Amino acid sequence: MQVIPVLDLLDGHAVRAVRGERSRYRPIRSSLCATSDPVAIARALVDATGARTLYVADLGAILSRGAHDHALAALCDALGDGFCIWLDAGFTAFSPMRALVERIVRLTRSATPAVIVPVFGTETLLDMGAIAEAAASGFEPILSLDYRGGRALGSALDSAHVESAWWPSRVIVMTLDHVGANAGPDLSTFASAQALAGARSLIGAGGVRYDADLVRCAHAGAAAWLVASAIHDGTLFRHDVSGGASSEA
Repeated sequence: MQVIPVLDLLDGHAVRAVRGERSRYRPIRSSLCATSDPVAIARALVDATGARTLYVADLGAILSRGAHDHALAALCDALGDGFCIWLDAGFTAFSPMRALVERIVRLTRSATPAVIVPVFGTETLLDMGAIAEAAASGFEPILSLDYRGGRALGSALDSAHVESAWWPSRVIVMTLDHVGANAGPDLSTFASAQALAGARSLIGAGGVRYDADLVRCAHAGAAAWLVASAIHDGTLFRHDVSGGASSEA
């Protein structure tokens, strides 16, 4: 199972996510480094895990408080060739996703920046056809099924479940109230999505605290799990990531 570190962006800072309650998000205080600068935090997460994929949530874009185009371009430059950034920026449809990616690419300075992989979250997605459009355009999109408090978020989620035949090859099960909650992974919601996933790669998010949680997630059939707080808090160590799960993405 792959472990994918997470970086949440808000108001120019890397922030700590708490149960999806975004009004409580504050600049990160991490055991990895003494700053909330997004590039420094990204490098620290990569160094701590050995991962080659970083999940980035642009909360400024999701909350309509200002997208982080320049910060995202700086991340692409800093991480560089051979690295993937899974980006959720509150995409509602294909066209705004493509426009954002093109803006970021224009802002990059490296000849070999990291590749952006768009994540379409059902919390904001309005057009399920966006996933097919993105796939046809070579983006290899990821679908995120978003939940909070046991309830599905967004108008697209019910149709996403009904039309699961249209899911892309990778699907995230995002249980926001388990993020940063020190409550363990929500394997019940994960199992519900798994019943519809078929042979697709299913990725969990939220709740992992330490190595034993990674083992439970792997046994549940997760191809990968998104992790942040446990890495910053030092309760999940590199030997856990490389031993209990593969960190390559």
